[in-house]
Amino acid sequence: MDLSFSAEEHAFRDIVRAFFETHLTPRFRRAGDLLTSVYADPEIAREWQGVLHRQGWAAPAWPKAYGGCDWTRVQYMIFAEERARAAAPPLSPMGVGMIGPVLTHYGTDAQKAFFLPRTLSAEIFWCQGYSEPDAGSDLASLRMRADDAGDDFICNGIKTWSTYAHAANWIFCLVRTTAGERPQQGITFLLIDMATPGVEVHPIISLTGEHIQNAIYFTDVRVPKANVVGAIGGGWAVAKHLLEFERGGEVGAPMLSKLLSDAIAAARSAPNGAGGAVADDRAFGAKLARAQIEVAAFEMMERKLSLSAARGPADPSMVKVLFTELSQRITELALEAAGPYALPFQPHAACPGGPVPGHHPPNDDFIAGEVWQAIAPLKYLNDRAASIYGGSNEIQRNIMARVLF
Repeated sequence: MDLSFSAEEHAFRDIVRAFFETHLTPRFRRAGDLLTSVYADPEIAREWQGVLHRQGWAAPAWPKAYGGCDWTRVQYMIFAEERARAAAPPLSPMGVGMIGPVLTHYGTDAQKAFFLPRTLSAEIFWCQGYSEPDAGSDLASLRMRADDAGDDFICNGIKTWSTYAHAANWIFCLVRTTAGERPQQGITFLLIDMATPGVEVHPIISLTGEHIQNAIYFTDVRVPKANVVGAIGGGWAVAKHLLEFERGGEVGAPMLSKLLSDAIAAARSAPNGAGGAVADDRAFGAKLARAQIEVAAFEMMERKLSLSAARGPADPSMVKVLFTELSQRITELALEAAGPYALPFQPHAACPGGPVPGHHPPNDDFIAGEVWQAIAPLKYLNDRAASIYGGSNEIQRNIMARVLF
């Protein structure tokens, strides 16, 4: 398999690179450079999506008929590499990355006509309603009910760990419409307007102090049956389709490469107390070298998967496990390089993915150590969730074992 780029693909890279250099304003650059989460602040995410939408690049992986690009997989990889290189702020994945591909595949004509253009422009800002207090990685045990009421469903239950629910105006939910012999039966995929009476959002504050996650309480929420995606009771198949995009639909190697290059630069600048830099320590240098090898191997694997004609059923799980655990090791290296300057809680040095309730920065925005040292523990703590969300890595290993052995 030839993994090298053609002259046309190099020309395409030049076009994409020039776009980022032109359109990444200082505000957008700061949001990307100082990001501590996998999510940008909702306001920044929506604004940046608007810039990409005007260029026609907000959802390049969508079919062209719905506003996507007729790019090859190689062009899509190049775009992802240049986006990471420029440190552009990320878009909210729940819209263009998750519900968009689901609607293009399962949506009715009316659903596509209403939701897709509004999702593309970020007029509709989505959150996800999968996890519940007693249903996380074991998603089939969900309990949120949707009782038949003629042309509507009446929904009652709780969804938790819902990213951006405090900023979203629509949510896609898995609800139980009937009880089946197997727990996967009787689940329906439903779209709910967050302004519907009976919907209440309660904040969940993360280890980094950010308000990104939420619990959502549904009390007698009336939802039209026209908002069902796929068949009533057939939501499990729709959910599995979406999870392929959440677990492995994005190009991850460029993000890992950027994260690692930042960690290497930090280790080369941080003193080790013996007149040299942290990177000069042989044991620490060996950790960096191992991470470089693993990132390079991950990139080659991802390129081969992207260029292959068909993906295996275990591939999304494999990509999710490798990406999240490698990301965690890299953020741990940056934390180690930061040394004692990682101890103070300094979210004011960063651009968190949401507000930090109760934090009052110094009047002069004083930062102990360098900015990267203040950000390192925030990235580390935020990334601890990576091996849990989207289906825990333990569950992903079970999926791979069932498929491969």
